Amino acid sequence: MMKMLLLAFVAIVSVGAADNNIIALPEPNSPFVAFNIWIKSGSAADPKGKEGLASLTASLMSGGATKQDTLETILEKMYPMAAGYSASVDKEMTNFTGRVHRDNLDAFYGLFKNALLAPAFSDADFNRLKAQRLNFLERGRRYSRDEELSKDLLFSMAYEGTPYQHPSDGYVESVRSITLDDVRAFYRDHYLRNNIVVGVGGGYPQGLAERVRKDIEALPEGTARAAAAPAPKPPPGVKVLIVEKPTDASAISFGYPIALLRSHADFVPLLIANSYLGEHRNSVGRLYQAIRETRGMNYGNYSYIEAFPAGYATQQPRVNVPRRSQLFEIWIRPISLTAPGNLHDRTLFATRAAMFEQQKLVEKGMTPQEVATSKEFLRNYVGTWGATISRRLGYAIDDAFYGIGKPGFLQSLKAAIDKVTPDQVNAAIKKHLQDDNMHLVIITADAAGMKQRLVSGAPASITYAGERPAALLAEDKTISALPIKVKEADITILPIDRVFQ
Repeated sequence: MMKMLLLAFVAIVSVGAADNNIIALPEPNSPFVAFNIWIKSGSAADPKGKEGLASLTASLMSGGATKQDTLETILEKMYPMAAGYSASVDKEMTNFTGRVHRDNLDAFYGLFKNALLAPAFSDADFNRLKAQRLNFLERGRRYSRDEELSKDLLFSMAYEGTPYQHPSDGYVESVRSITLDDVRAFYRDHYLRNNIVVGVGGGYPQGLAERVRKDIEALPEGTARAAAAPAPKPPPGVKVLIVEKPTDASAISFGYPIALLRSHADFVPLLIANSYLGEHRNSVGRLYQAIRETRGMNYGNYSYIEAFPAGYATQQPRVNVPRRSQLFEIWIRPISLTAPGNLHDRTLFATRAAMFEQQKLVEKGMTPQEVATSKEFLRNYVGTWGATISRRLGYAIDDAFYGIGKPGFLQSLKAAIDKVTPDQVNAAIKKHLQDDNMHLVIITADAAGMKQRLVSGAPASITYAGERPAALLAEDKTISALPIKVKEADITILPIDRVFQ
């Protein structure tokens, strides 16, 4: 069974016309059938002043009534199947996904199809979901997860002036301005048959993929407005945003744009380097070891070469968040402000410690043994990335976005890792990573005090409850005074209640 799953193939089949695509991932022995309907429009297609429209439209479709059934009826029908469907919206794509046991396929597909092709877009659903969205934007996003907010703000800084600047959920004022007519217009303009790719996977019956594609053909033909390709400007020096918030812990993110996508020849070599530096929610990375394990400062510290939204909720990389531009990003999970010492000492020390590890990687690269160890870990770890049919189908959709052919990114990744040499890893580090120019976001109390500390360049100390080795204390001394090359004019302070307003 496992061998069959690993050898599953991706077929992109043209049905009737070149723009009517099917992505099929057949696994005949699987008892499950997965759907992934890819609409080639995401939040980058939001009209100016209506940011969040793509997301709100998808929410009404996945969480509202259809022309055939009320929401209550849909939930009553879905419950005995132990199944469901949902929608996700990222910068470049919207995806409607669902998974069901094949015994309940016909009943499930009827409901799923209606959500896509016949949403009711009722006033009641719109008012309910818009109110929920505004509650999240005004309260949940600002006051529940500072670590995720810092990442959203980092992307907004890095992509200022581009279609990637705003978060997919939108701004408070932009969502307030959205009307039900706006939602209907977005559906009309983007849910077009030639703007949609059908993905089906698992143990589905013969002809299902073609049946779904034929149903999608009921939508009108047209050309959706394409978003401009993002062209982020590299930051000159260090640009800092400090969010003033009454909190007992600081959340920190920093990074910069990189000219590297999954289809690039340097991607796998840099994936190996990134895994060595800060594999997401794993203890193997240098950042985790240096900041959490050795110094006990926080819960975790990770690095990324691809977008990883909602990282707090999953260990596996996200699927269906492919982008035409990516950041190199370091995520420092919240640092306590209540420990002994100056209020901002620990925040600044942790930031400098992460920059110190990044600087070592950029300047010294990786030894052959470090490359070999990282490759061994990653070769085994990537085997968990396709644990479900839904994830494998998600990767197949992403392959189509990036133009990656058979056997596909996930299926070829182990072999690609095996082929990488230490020289290739270090060449990719030198080409794509640097430690001089970056965006830095800190969410903390006493923003003015943090600004003054950054401008002054004063050392940031760290204290321990017991004795520590002399070598560690010597390294601490170096880290505590590591320069963060920022000018006062490049520091912005923003009150929490104005964030993404």
